[in-house]
Amino acid sequence: MFRKVLIANRGEIAVRILRACRELGVESVVAYSEADRESLAVQLADEAICIGPADARRSYLSAPAVISAALVTGCDAIHPGYGFLSEDAGFAEVVAAHDLTFIGPSAAVLERFASKAGTRQLMSDHGLPTIPGSDGMLRDDLHALSEADRIGYPVLVKPSAGGGGKGMRMVRTSRELEAALSVCRSEAKAAFGDDSLYLEKWLDENRHVEVQVAVDRYGHGVHLFERDCSVQRRHQKILEEAPTPALSDAARAELAATAVRAVVAAGYENLGTLEFLVDRAGKFYFIEINCRIQVEHPVTEMLTGVDMVAIQMRIAAGEPLGFTQADVSLRGHAIEFRINAEDPEHDFRPSAGIVERYLPPGGPGVRMDSHLYTGYEVPPFYDSLLGKLIVWAPDRAAAIARGRAALDGLVIEGVITNIAIHQAMLASETFLDGKMTTNLLDRVGSAAFLAAAARA
Repeated sequence: MFRKVLIANRGEIAVRILRACRELGVESVVAYSEADRESLAVQLADEAICIGPADARRSYLSAPAVISAALVTGCDAIHPGYGFLSEDAGFAEVVAAHDLTFIGPSAAVLERFASKAGTRQLMSDHGLPTIPGSDGMLRDDLHALSEADRIGYPVLVKPSAGGGGKGMRMVRTSRELEAALSVCRSEAKAAFGDDSLYLEKWLDENRHVEVQVAVDRYGHGVHLFERDCSVQRRHQKILEEAPTPALSDAARAELAATAVRAVVAAGYENLGTLEFLVDRAGKFYFIEINCRIQVEHPVTEMLTGVDMVAIQMRIAAGEPLGFTQADVSLRGHAIEFRINAEDPEHDFRPSAGIVERYLPPGGPGVRMDSHLYTGYEVPPFYDSLLGKLIVWAPDRAAAIARGRAALDGLVIEGVITNIAIHQAMLASETFLDGKMTTNLLDRVGSAAFLAAAARA
């Protein structure tokens, strides 16, 4: 195991990694920007070092700044968390060149899975069904229009690099596609430094289901079941649950087994998440793999009892996985609510400011992963995630009831949050029936969900 780890991230995931380091007996150093000088992670860490100004491009996204911080503080590994440099093959290569360990897939593995279009073909070669899409990257607008005609509208424009819904647009006509291409390229370039795009056939009324896998460097792989991420706005997840209500036990087992076989055969290593769309007939299609820890990893931890961050670190340190598929069991039902600093009544407008009062909920089966404290100033420079409220119960109905109570008990004052949209979701008959689709919230509108909840 490592002696000292640099945590090259911020917010709740920095605190989560820090706690895993502490349990493993590993010293932690938090790399922070000037905007995060008073953050909880900085206050809890064994050591902290400033790596630049608030601008992420000059701090959390600056490979030289992060590498220098690790060397100056005597670290032997870097944990990138999620986002920022977590899936950057070039950064992972530079880390290795400085005799440091990148806690995640190796540079070679990240490079192999860097292109979403290329990964789709790779995983198709290893037995995963994929959605019809463009033949490689879009060379220009004419190529895009030609490919969309071949695939058939509606289509989804997607960036080859990155995720989180940035640079994505669903279009139903050639005119909409022409207008979307320049916007998507611009968004992808700004977010990921890569403006390459490809197309996928859009499946109406689809579910978003992902399979969590762990593979050590010796080729031993397991799945840790699946998560349902169908509650989204603008292609960004806001609520996750497991197991998915969309699949039978037999279909769930088939999906997970197929996913882990394919990813091992493709030469993957470390934690990874394979994302699928599930149509109304229950057929699943592979869309992409995330080569990092996921925001929603606590859902899997609550269901399986497996510490995902510790497993990630052990694999990176060269240890064998240490357990087999037979050792992993699924128990109960878990739901995660992403608590964001944004206003659902005004098109999810971001909110910043000082947290005047913070009281997390508690009790059996309730977990709050957050970097908040009373007096903390939420900066306007980064993602709006304030924390994740996770609940567990023996079945879905009990988990929903526990989620309602936990949301009612969560107090965050001073900044506007999206707690109300989660409360509205738990009052929605569509959600209660387990029939959410990825576009429902955008199609119906947050205002309608909030109004329905108020009436209820």
